[in-house]
Amino acid sequence: MPIFNMADLRAALPRHSRLIGIDPGARTIGLALSDVLLMLATPYGSLPRGKMGRTAADLAAIAAKEGAGGLVVGLPLSMDGSFGPAAQAAKDFGRDLANAAGLPVAFWDERLSSAAVNRAMIEADVTRAKRAKAVDAAAAAYMLQAALDASVPPG
Repeated sequence: MPIFNMADLRAALPRHSRLIGIDPGARTIGLALSDVLLMLATPYGSLPRGKMGRTAADLAAIAAKEGAGGLVVGLPLSMDGSFGPAAQAAKDFGRDLANAAGLPVAFWDERLSSAAVNRAMIEADVTRAKRAKAVDAAAAAYMLQAALDASVPPG
């Protein structure tokens, strides 16, 4: 499947298609879903990180159920914006996942998304146990929302 920049992925989507935001963690993959107008991202859930075939099948099933036409995968760039080993691993994962699931993909900088979400949850007095269950999907939504906001077409 092709790799797009965010604006081109958005433009290439069929009308009323959603995007799935993906925050690929070491043990858990956070998922978020956009609305059909590509204006709002909401946490969707998470998948355990496992074999690519199983993950791709689960993701393809979610995409079919929710009407998603593409993926936005979080890219953990270094704080100085450089492309390190974690970013390369995320890019490889996203490319492999897109090919296996049959969906186009764009990558989006997700530096500090988990930290920002954790901080907001702590300020909202969410317990540690509840934060652990929700942070991956919330971080995916945070990243997807930033990508949606930055790729609104002019006019």
